[in-house]
Amino acid sequence: MPAPAPSPLVTQFALSLPGWAADELPELLARVFATVEERVALTIALGRQNFERDTGGPFGAAVFESDTGRLVSIGVNRVVPMGCSTAHAEIMALGLAQQVVGTHDLGGVGQPQRQLVVNWCPCAMCCGAVVWSGVRSLVIAGSGPELEQTTGFDEGPIHPDWAGELTRRGIHVTDGILRAESCQMFRDFARSGRTVYNARRGRP
Repeated sequence: MPAPAPSPLVTQFALSLPGWAADELPELLARVFATVEERVALTIALGRQNFERDTGGPFGAAVFESDTGRLVSIGVNRVVPMGCSTAHAEIMALGLAQQVVGTHDLGGVGQPQRQLVVNWCPCAMCCGAVVWSGVRSLVIAGSGPELEQTTGFDEGPIHPDWAGELTRRGIHVTDGILRAESCQMFRDFARSGRTVYNARRGRP
């Protein structure tokens, strides 16, 4: 029996925003997002553009300086285009923010407080990423079963008291900002017939 072919030698990988998001970023960075409604509206718009342009799933995220409203980074879901199951919008936004700031800790001593904003509750993986990122607050459009029921995405085994766990770790949670608008976007995604990756919903 011939020896199996060796695996390719792979020592690194990269994630990137889609071209349209990179093009919009300079204009977004010049704006001030004074309210949480403006910040969530941005993430909903990012998620909508992402699926309508066929560059990923219907999820958007952004990191802001909490007090000033200055945008630090944006992220959209890039799982399917980049062939990487961890390329969720939150991971993209947090990773890019850490590159901008120059540290893994987005809430370190002497830094401005930073806030992650997402167009729905983070999945099981991204809840963990929020904890380790150092952000001091999380703002989301909504939480609950609507996302999975509407789209078929599997959000994983989220801790039943995820918000309490974040709060106990010094991360303030604000839920329910522009919830209806985000749910409508998810319904539009479901009607579009676009790819729902890992649609087994936890089944083998």
